[in-house]
Amino acid sequence: MSKKYTKLILEKIKEYDSIIIMRHTRPDGDAVGSTVGLRQILRLSFPEKKIRLINSDYSDYVSFIEKEDKDVSDSIYKKSLGIVVDTGTIERISNKKYNLCKELIKIDHHIDNSPYGDLSWVEENRASACEMIAKFFFDNEKELKIDSFAATCIYTGMVTDTGRFKYGIEEASSFEYAGKLIELGIDTESLYAHLYTSSFDELKYKAYVYKNMKITENGVAYVYISRAAQKKYNLTHEEASNCVSFIENIRGSLIWLGFIENGDKEKTTRVRLRSRFVTVNQIAEKFRGGGHARASGATIYNKEEMNELIDLADKTLKEYKKHNKNWI
Repeated sequence: MSKKYTKLILEKIKEYDSIIIMRHTRPDGDAVGSTVGLRQILRLSFPEKKIRLINSDYSDYVSFIEKEDKDVSDSIYKKSLGIVVDTGTIERISNKKYNLCKELIKIDHHIDNSPYGDLSWVEENRASACEMIAKFFFDNEKELKIDSFAATCIYTGMVTDTGRFKYGIEEASSFEYAGKLIELGIDTESLYAHLYTSSFDELKYKAYVYKNMKITENGVAYVYISRAAQKKYNLTHEEASNCVSFIENIRGSLIWLGFIENGDKEKTTRVRLRSRFVTVNQIAEKFRGGGHARASGATIYNKEEMNELIDLADKTLKEYKKHNKNWI
């Protein structure tokens, strides 16, 4: 069935001379890798078309990949095909001019609670949006072109969104696509150096997380990162959000939460929820969020909501442990 969508999307792309690619705000490696990779594939395959990647923010974490394009006039949007990648809801689209596009395509791997777009290709079982872009290419490789740069972008998102293929893998094709991309000439050693080496401040920050993390009665590990702490360790918001990955390997702790203060006028705090075995997206949905079964995001407005979220996570984990065995 999914091959039907990759074919339909390609045919729709052929109809337009101007295409604008978009993704979600506060992007991660998957959002950037999938959109930059798709842009490169389309530029190589259709050099006569104007292929742009336009958003309102960017990610320092993967800034080594490539920058995006400058905004264009509304008149160009009105004659363009918009493609939104890795974005579950309209509210999270970084480029707020998406609704000016003549037609809109959604390509996403999150739970489809908020459908949108004239053509929507959503596969919740896919580990990353980049995996879907890889499928789009390999399903149509007789008509599309790719190079090592595009392959690197797509592979980057696959690696980062799965924690180096540790979680979220439900399809054997994830590894098949990764292998095919590597064969296109990816310099994995340089890529991993960009992704996984740390500055001295980052290592001190990790020590701060370990010192300040807490754990509930039933094993929910969590840590709160204030704006002051982010400033002290010279962190971007995305680097601060890595706190959730620092606490993921505690035995008996099957849910871990990172609360990262945004520093905006609304005084919101971004929550990253991760888990082993247990589903957590239903918790995130109760706090203005959602995502995958074991990797979700939410937003809270005060410490009271933070305590409510922690309490709900603790009760969820208690019930899971009560009715299941063989968890670690």
